[in-house]
Amino acid sequence: MSSISEEADPSEIRAAARGAAASPLPGLVTFNRVELNRILNLYGRMVADGEWRDYAIDFLKDRAVFSVFRRASEVPIYRIEKDPRLARKQGIYSVISASGLILRRGHELDRVLLVIDRKLAVV
Repeated sequence: MSSISEEADPSEIRAAARGAAASPLPGLVTFNRVELNRILNLYGRMVADGEWRDYAIDFLKDRAVFSVFRRASEVPIYRIEKDPRLARKQGIYSVISASGLILRRGHELDRVLLVIDRKLAVV
């Protein structure tokens, strides 16, 4: 006797299991592919310039955080946060310095990341 009912198609069961395994855990805030690509492009440029050396990504229930380190043993010099609760207020994205000062907050990731690009590009 089979444990799968005769009414259920086995391919549908496997497809549902794959879809559940591929999605992130419910209730976690994550960066999507476009956001992560933009952040990692900036990170790659700064690593090439010798400014940054390490990063960490945290997916929490209320926000996603991309932390940038000069050295892995130090506190992050910048934190790029995505907080969906602020989407209708100041903006979903923010860049926070090591001292906890919010450098820029906004609705568009590219515009928020300009605060890091400009600061390091000005000579």
